[in-house]
Amino acid sequence: MTYRGKVTRTELHKLVDELPDAAVEPAGQLLRHATDPTVQTLLAAPLDDEPVSPQERAAADAAWDAHFRGDSVPVAALTRGSADRA
Repeated sequence: MTYRGKVTRTELHKLVDELPDAAVEPAGQLLRHATDPTVQTLLAAPLDDEPVSPQERAAADAAWDAHFRGDSVPVAALTRGSADRA
């Protein structure tokens, strides 16, 4: 099989029909993401090319270090009770 930039609907259907059973779920998730408007917006957004200051880099590095040490706060803990505050 030769990989090209564009895939036709016919080729896509053929690829789906040829998927092994173990690949159906992951492929389905990829296709769902491909049709999600939010994902499409994020993919179309320009990359952030603004320079990072040394202070910002140091703060980000410190935050990642804390996360890898296990000192970060899980999202679930941050959102707990948020419905009560809304």
